[in-house]
Amino acid sequence: MNAPRTMIEPATLAGLVVARMCHDIVSPLGAIGNGIELLEMAMPAQGQSGELALITDSLGAMQARISTFRLAFGLARGEQRMARGDLRQLLAGASARLRVDLEAEGDLSRGEAKMILLGVMCLESALPWGGRVLVCRGGPGWRLVAEATRTRRDDGLWGWLDGAAHDLDRPQPLPAEVQFPLLAAECRARGRALTWEVDDTGAEIAF
Repeated sequence: MNAPRTMIEPATLAGLVVARMCHDIVSPLGAIGNGIELLEMAMPAQGQSGELALITDSLGAMQARISTFRLAFGLARGEQRMARGDLRQLLAGASARLRVDLEAEGDLSRGEAKMILLGVMCLESALPWGGRVLVCRGGPGWRLVAEATRTRRDDGLWGWLDGAAHDLDRPQPLPAEVQFPLLAAECRARGRALTWEVDDTGAEIAF
C-alpha cells in the first residue's frame, strides 16, 4: 500500500529550513558564550581583555541577528502572540545602522512581528548611511516611518512590494534583498494592504 502524500507549501518548507538552520547555529554560539565566561572566571583579577570584549560583542550581535532572522524568515504560525518587550529586543538587534524605536501598547501576533522585521530590513536598504525608524500602530495596522539625511531609492527593488511576484521583466532580487518579495507575500497571505513611499529624507511602509 502506498503511503498518502502530504504536500507542503514551498513557503512553509522554506520557513522550516530557516528554523532548522537557526536552531543548529544557536547551540554552538551558546557554547562559545559559555567558554568566554569560563575564561573570565579563570582570570578574574585581569578583568575582560580587549580581545575577549571584542569576541563577546560580536557574539551578542550574531545571536541577536539570528533571533531576528529566525522570526523574519521562519514560520509564524496562526495567531501566536509576542510580548512588546520581546519585539523591542529583536528590533534593537535588527540593524547596526538604524536606530529603531517601538511606540505601541500591548502584545501582538508573531505574524505582525514578522512583517515588522521584514519591513525594517526593507527600510535599511533605503538608508545605507543610517537613520531612525519609528514603528507604531496605524489604525488597524502598522506604520514604519524612517528618517535620514539622505536615502537611496531603487524603484525596481521597491516594486516588489507592489505585489508583482510574477513580473518577468523585474530582475530577481539578490539574497540580501529577499525581504522585499517576502514582505509582499506575507501581506498578501494575511490580507493586509501594503503601501510604501521613499523620498530624499525618509521612507515609510504601512500594512
